[in-house]
Amino acid sequence: MSTEATTIPTTKSIRDRLKGYGNKGETYSDILTRIMDSIDKEEFMDRMYRRLEEKDQFVSLDDYESELNELQD
Repeated sequence: MSTEATTIPTTKSIRDRLKGYGNKGETYSDILTRIMDSIDKEEFMDRMYRRLEEKDQFVSLDDYESELNELQD
């Protein structure tokens, strides 16, 4: 993992909220890493798929394959 620092633009209110998740001596990188590590990736992906389905922007691979086969017939 690169240790090169970067700047992420955000509002002061978001910065202050993020600071509230930290412990004494933690950097913002430490806080963000801890938060991201605590999120179950599979649960996160399920949530993202549900959001896409709600917006009618998600097509499962099975549905895509079926539609493709229908077009080729």
